[in-house]
Amino acid sequence: MNKQELRIVYMGTPEFAVESLKALVEGGYNVVGVVTMPDKPIGRHGSQLSMSPVKQYALEQGLKVLQPEKLKSPDFLEELEALHADLQIVVAFRMLPEVVWSMPHLGTFNLHASLLPQYRGAAPINWAVINGETETGVTTFFLQHEIDTGEVIRQVRVPIADSDNVGIVHDKLMETGARLVTETVDRIIDGTLRTVEQDLMIGEGELLKPAPKIFRDTCRIDWTQSQKRVYDFIRGLSPYPASWTVLHTDGKETEIKIYESKKLDNASLSSAPALRPGRIWSDGKKFLRVGCSDGWLDILTLQQAGKKRMPCSDFLRGFKFGEEADFA
Repeated sequence: MNKQELRIVYMGTPEFAVESLKALVEGGYNVVGVVTMPDKPIGRHGSQLSMSPVKQYALEQGLKVLQPEKLKSPDFLEELEALHADLQIVVAFRMLPEVVWSMPHLGTFNLHASLLPQYRGAAPINWAVINGETETGVTTFFLQHEIDTGEVIRQVRVPIADSDNVGIVHDKLMETGARLVTETVDRIIDGTLRTVEQDLMIGEGELLKPAPKIFRDTCRIDWTQSQKRVYDFIRGLSPYPASWTVLHTDGKETEIKIYESKKLDNASLSSAPALRPGRIWSDGKKFLRVGCSDGWLDILTLQQAGKKRMPCSDFLRGFKFGEEADFA
């Protein structure tokens, strides 16, 4: 069997999944169908529908698109089976029931944006950056019952620079992952596939770090953490969904999102006020610094509730702090 004969059904929804689908289509692989999320209502009254990025690309390429509300519905299963897929590929989609992932005779493999078994879960890119990792990667593995636990096919490591935010790492992994997807398919076709059980990849005493879904409360900054921890937290949520804090000044509270910060060398800050977590230090014109447990962070880009994202200097031109101001 060659890549023109191998019948592939592809499953994915966001921008991250488009790159892998594009690599398959432009590489001449036989994608016979694409499964993605139903269109979402948008606008003030929900009167318009928004297509997923995967659907937009699939339609541009003339591919058949399925958008099931429920993955166990008889109508969807009948449509899926009618595609006679030899292989299914999942990239940033949903948890699949066994009746779906077990359907093709060559199985279903997933592209996950971490070096499994580390960072199993919904937000592996965010948590790798939040935790200050210097390396992450992408993994292809066959699906089985427990989420993100199937036998690993291939992994590629990707460095994380100290200046990278989650948007930069996302794009690195998206491009690397697309190459890994086609490489994995090639290995399936030529019979050189070798898999490894994830349990055998866990070193003695190694602790597994989870990557749970991120909610609004997850994104609130804890200024009692170290300078490094807060810095990594901010970049691990930038540009989306963005970390946030509450500004207290003149008896008022204002929510502030912070997108970019810089670690400051404490030894060079001879004029700094007494350090206190959440304490604000600003000249009211050019800089805004916030205290952490062991040092100051320079806030570079932020957004006041109801306003647009802007550099710190622009924010300071339109906002005046009271005598007592802090973040909490």
